[in-house]
Amino acid sequence: MAGETIITVVGNLTADPELRSTKNGRSVAGFTIASTPRTFDRQSQQWVDGDVLFLRCTVWGDLAEHCASSLAKGMRVVAQGRLTQHSWEDEQHQKRSSVELQVDEIGPSLRYATAQVAKAQRGTAGAYGNPYSAPAGYTGGAAAADSLPPSDPWGQPQDKSASFGDFGKPESEPDF
Repeated sequence: MAGETIITVVGNLTADPELRSTKNGRSVAGFTIASTPRTFDRQSQQWVDGDVLFLRCTVWGDLAEHCASSLAKGMRVVAQGRLTQHSWEDEQHQKRSSVELQVDEIGPSLRYATAQVAKAQRGTAGAYGNPYSAPAGYTGGAAAADSLPPSDPWGQPQDKSASFGDFGKPESEPDF
């Protein structure tokens, strides 16, 4: 949607994601990311931690379930989403507000860790709900072309002269 504030936050989870369900059965998970900036102080020749930003995050649907089963307290994550602000009036009639991140994408940071990724299985649909396409994500390179339907023009083997490496190369020029 136009005009939304999209941000990316890198930080550590302060607790395990809390998975709940709405009355309609839709999954929702909440967690907090603590992001601490570090700067190098040239006078002391040391790294100095800045003020910690604690950002409350919410994820919905399958992503909520994936977060609950994959992420844990202390993990360094990279999250991208939309900032939303909530305003209300408390019992003392003071106006209050809070900002939270509606997470669209999240994953472990690989700066100080490694990860094993497994594609979540959902029904028989392929990429983006198309049952005739290959599953989303990396499917193994050239071997994946054998499993695509013959009607898929991108799944057909290319002849040697059609590679991008030969793009714009005259036919008569010899290979080097």
